[in-house]
Amino acid sequence: MPRPGHPETPDPERRRRRAAFLRELHEAKALQDRVRPRRARTARLRREQRMRTFRW
Repeated sequence: MPRPGHPETPDPERRRRRAAFLRELHEAKALQDRVRPRRARTARLRREQRMRTFRW
């Protein structure tokens, strides 16, 4: 049952905009990782530790 204001299939223009946004976000994060390798490394280690903490 579709909710008001939420069509069952998202329109193609919205999907294109979302894909472009996610692509740019990924590029920005990659650039930040290249510019600040130490910060990227600590963030990666922190993420890995967090994932280990919640695995059973």
